[in-house]
Amino acid sequence: MIDEHTKNNHIIDYGTYIFVWLGLIALTSLTVTISGMRFGNYTLFLALLIAAIQATYVAANFMHIKTSEPIFKVFVGVVVFTLIVIFILTFIL
Repeated sequence: MIDEHTKNNHIIDYGTYIFVWLGLIALTSLTVTISGMRFGNYTLFLALLIAAIQATYVAANFMHIKTSEPIFKVFVGVVVFTLIVIFILTFIL
């Protein structure tokens, strides 16, 4: 007999974790490379964009947001929206 916890348990294989880890290492290397180049005002924007991609990888895979209930995805969306508003207000003012 399968209990409720076992039925809702999502198992992620090690290959996915290794793929995400390699992606995070590649994006970190890209961030370090971009910091050494001169992109003017776009350097900070590119660094924040790469950091946002990294945060998405971490949240989706390591925090299991990808396989969680829809209400958690709504909460994450509200947090992301609030963060974007804070960034916009920071750069405008």
